[in-house]
Amino acid sequence: MSETSEKYKTSYYLSKKDDRSTIVFIHGVGLTKEIWDQQIEFFKNHNTLTYDLLGHGKTPLEKAQLSFEDYTKQLLNLIDELDLKKIHLVGFSLGSLIARDFASVHGDRLSSLILHGSIYKRTKEQKRIVENRHEIQKLHGPASRKSSLRRWFTPEFAKKNQEIYQKIYSMLENNDFKNFLKAYKLFVSYEDDDEIINKIKTNTLVTTGQFDVGSTPDMAKNLSNQIEGSKYIEIKNGKHLCNIECDKDFNKTIELFINQSYDKA
Repeated sequence: MSETSEKYKTSYYLSKKDDRSTIVFIHGVGLTKEIWDQQIEFFKNHNTLTYDLLGHGKTPLEKAQLSFEDYTKQLLNLIDELDLKKIHLVGFSLGSLIARDFASVHGDRLSSLILHGSIYKRTKEQKRIVENRHEIQKLHGPASRKSSLRRWFTPEFAKKNQEIYQKIYSMLENNDFKNFLKAYKLFVSYEDDDEIINKIKTNTLVTTGQFDVGSTPDMAKNLSNQIEGSKYIEIKNGKHLCNIECDKDFNKTIELFINQSYDKA
């Protein structure tokens, strides 16, 4: 693990193998770069980069409020410091919103864009549910963490994979709580802007889990329809964290897309 020298002090893990574009993975709210362990292992012969978002894991946060501009600057500063000219960007949940913002401004730095588990144009009822969830999260109790994990994993997977379940539970439990709420508030209050979406000209793949209740297949399909030339793939039998639960299908989907995009980098 390393830490950047610039103002964000971003904690990251970089594996550099050759001169191809690096695959960069962005985690979701309340989580850390370690959610990508199965992807880092699968892509061990590729260049990969994972990092902790501001206020998550080992990356500090000194601001009272967060914006997507902060997250985009964090990523730009990170790849600039590491001298990565072009990247394949994979964003999950909050990370997918950051990836969307980054792509709309710095598309020249991308070889491809993969948006996994991304919200898009929540209904009034969906907004109400996530706002209620935000109020529950403020209690910072076991109930809120267990509720999150029920949305993220199928019951069968959680029961059979207690070690993974505890790993993710511990991430949520060990959050800097004030910083977590800053990031969660940003996610809860997010309003989609098609002007931003329409600026994305990168070769794009949109994915989500078949049973994801927060970032639904319908959302993903509609998002893909809005991004010119993008492709949509549904990860069968998965919920929100299907990069972990359905890692074989997820990894192969990402690999096939990225391998096609290398020719266009």
